[in-house]
Amino acid sequence: MNIELKIPAVGESISEVTISKWLKKDGDYVEMDEAVAEIESDKATVELNATSAGTLKILSPEGNDIKIGAIAATIDTDAKAPEKATAKVETKTEPLVAKPATAASSANYATGTPSPAAAKILTEKGINPTEVNGTGKDGRITKDDAANASAKPEIIANTITSAGYGTVNATREQRREKMSNLRKAVAKRLVAAKNETAMLTTFNEVNMQPIMDIRNKYKEKFKEKHGVGLGFMSFFTRACVLALQKYPAVNAYIDGTDIIYNDFCDISIAVSGPKGLMVPVMRNTESFTLWDIEKQVASLAVKARDNKLSIEEMTGGTFTISNGGVFGSMLSTPIINPPQSAILGMHNIIERPIADKGQVVIRPMMYVALSYDHRIIDGKESVGFLVTVKQLLENPQLMLTGKDPLDALMGM
Repeated sequence: MNIELKIPAVGESISEVTISKWLKKDGDYVEMDEAVAEIESDKATVELNATSAGTLKILSPEGNDIKIGAIAATIDTDAKAPEKATAKVETKTEPLVAKPATAASSANYATGTPSPAAAKILTEKGINPTEVNGTGKDGRITKDDAANASAKPEIIANTITSAGYGTVNATREQRREKMSNLRKAVAKRLVAAKNETAMLTTFNEVNMQPIMDIRNKYKEKFKEKHGVGLGFMSFFTRACVLALQKYPAVNAYIDGTDIIYNDFCDISIAVSGPKGLMVPVMRNTESFTLWDIEKQVASLAVKARDNKLSIEEMTGGTFTISNGGVFGSMLSTPIINPPQSAILGMHNIIERPIADKGQVVIRPMMYVALSYDHRIIDGKESVGFLVTVKQLLENPQLMLTGKDPLDALMGM
């Protein structure tokens, strides 16, 4: 009996997906609930699991766009599972003689078969499996082997001239690649944000010395107690949450002729995944401690790297934080993530001379940028929001209650 393997619904309003990779070959025997393919929507990559055990017949090839509910493959449930091979042990009494490695044996080791996860990583890196030495059983390339692999530099002709300069062969090759659903969705949203909002950006700078002093003092104890490192993202997220509560318009969005104000802070974190920019969401972040934030950020970053983010984790968000500083960006104008009304851009930390109490001192400084929709957020609110974030970061003790401890003590 042939069972149809159909494309399941992967999220609201998603009508089509792409079969990015078949994890099983045509004719392979699969077990029930075994992952047989990876399907990619415009929001996330999910696995397609076998609904029955049997022999797989692939009907839709890799890279093919396919509608939700369409038949991707069939499974012949009448097929018998292959017998597991049992190794025969032969006892021989021979002198132990070390055999020199042959070219053939070396080639077999270098061209070990990658696991599905390893093959995916190598494909994304553009590395041929024959260039990787597998450390798994029988030379099999493991996921760690693929993650640690790097492409070998191309060998190009180099001729030394009388002047001592090298000349290299130039190429004019081109290649065409199909744009992924995720990249198409990102492109569409970014263009819409530019065309459909009155976007403006305001800037400020933050003296990061107080935050760096706290990290240097507590990072070892923090990791020992909470099991996670103490980074900058927790401080920025906490500062943004307090500022959002002070300036609710920055946490709101426009719906037709209405403004929707959110009494919660769902913070979207822009992270770079293998297939492009991804923006998972931390929900109700106003109730998070610093260690809660660090654990969430670490978990979401790992899921993004491994393409394991769910549709739910990618949906929603009331405000976005993007850290271009990890790539070395000094200053940028981030683009709003619709339907949100604002996004904060972090940048790299550079030691610069500043004036402090009449003295010129060297401090670790960071430029911060707030891009916002001027239709809903006025200049006073946008500047006030960014100044509040700056004050909280430069005076971390204010993050405890959102105000000066002495003011809190006096009931001010």
